[in-house]
Amino acid sequence: MKRSSALKGCYLTLFLAVIYATVWAAPQENGQAEKPDLFASDEPLEIRLEGDVGELMDDRGEDPDYHLMKLHYNLQNTPEKALDLRVRVRGNFRRLEENCDKPPLKFNFKDHPAPDTSIFAGQKELKLVVPCDGEKYVVREYLTYKLYNLITDYSFKVRQVRFSYHDSEKNKFSDPVFAFLIEDQNLLAERKVATLYDRNNLRPESIDEQPFLRLSVFAYLIGNTDWSVQFQHNLKVLFLEKEKVFVAVPYDFDLVGLVSSPYAKPAEALRLRSVRERVYRGHCMEDLSPLDPIFDEFRKLKPEMYALYTGNELLEEDYIDWTLDYFDDFYKIINNRKKRDKVFSYPCNQYGTGNVVISGMDN
Repeated sequence: MKRSSALKGCYLTLFLAVIYATVWAAPQENGQAEKPDLFASDEPLEIRLEGDVGELMDDRGEDPDYHLMKLHYNLQNTPEKALDLRVRVRGNFRRLEENCDKPPLKFNFKDHPAPDTSIFAGQKELKLVVPCDGEKYVVREYLTYKLYNLITDYSFKVRQVRFSYHDSEKNKFSDPVFAFLIEDQNLLAERKVATLYDRNNLRPESIDEQPFLRLSVFAYLIGNTDWSVQFQHNLKVLFLEKEKVFVAVPYDFDLVGLVSSPYAKPAEALRLRSVRERVYRGHCMEDLSPLDPIFDEFRKLKPEMYALYTGNELLEEDYIDWTLDYFDDFYKIINNRKKRDKVFSYPCNQYGTGNVVISGMDN
């Protein structure tokens, strides 16, 4: 089904970026400027990593070291600034040279804190996602994070960047590519007044019910089967100090159907033909009524979710059409009692794969 690519969303984003820049620069009532927030804007941030890039790229073992580098950055129409920081390669599949030419990175500011006036003020660690097999898949993964941001604040914030390298040993510059930064897990916990729970074998039923159902339905929407609570695979668990409950926060969406990266394959135990094939992997619930308010939330958010993709100039037109069709299929299911009962009671099927546990690896 073909859809027109309206540009209103793009103009709105530009307008909001200008408003944000104006507010950020304006003095506050107490006469002091507000501390910059790295994730408060969607404006692309230009960043360039300078140092011995060859040495950094060669350090891809099981326990890569940090390397001292310099980070150059600037917002649109602002002078370039630079910070010292430590950087290391990270990841599992994407870390390996046979899989990706350039691996994802971790930025560490702990030994070199950014000044209060810097856009990186207060940051301790940041993950950077870079293209492995084409920029378009990084764009898709970035938008999947933004999609979950619409659904819940128990989610990792992201910031798009134009990223390049300057290999100081060879004095070579790379062309800038689309990449994105992911919020530090410790700052996420601080933001939600929570502590990180880092032990395995926590049962899904131990997660606070409504946040878990919200996460599980979202995973079904985007075709995400590559996660588990028991092994904290592709999610972090927060313990909310005031409410005394656990909440799970997903990350690493490169293997989901909505992104469809070339290397994405479903786990063999799930018996799926492709990552685009959906299967609900929440825990078994004989009574599905607790899902009703979750479905209502997704119905209310439908216009915003579609608007994230419609007319988005970062995306190819055929991918936009496919994505909206993919979402349409989801809404047809949750709006049909018979279909949704079949799909969301699947984990109770003793002959199915709804309760397969994926152990994964820590990255």
